[in-house]
Amino acid sequence: MGKRDDLIAQYADDLRNKCGMEPDMDLLTKVTIGCGPAIYNADASTVASSQESELETVKENFLMKKLGLADSPDLMAAINQVVETYGKSERNKYRAVVYYMLTKHFGRESVYG
Repeated sequence: MGKRDDLIAQYADDLRNKCGMEPDMDLLTKVTIGCGPAIYNADASTVASSQESELETVKENFLMKKLGLADSPDLMAAINQVVETYGKSERNKYRAVVYYMLTKHFGRESVYG
């Protein structure tokens, strides 16, 4: 197994044990690949959920650009819900896991068709 496979296994573990959901491994793999080289960078691989600017970046670059959603208060509400599900006290909120949960939340799995 390569480094990416190890990370995907770690993300799946977080989804099961920290978020209480059984991951769709095919979708999780595609979302992880979609994150590109960011998953290998300690800083870029996580979402700093306490920083408003970071949440805005997730909204604009992922929800609006990647998933093609229109800007609305629902987007930030969904991000906050995902952060709540992951656990506010959880220090490392992996970007791929957050993106996976947002993709599922909005039913946009087809983006990764």
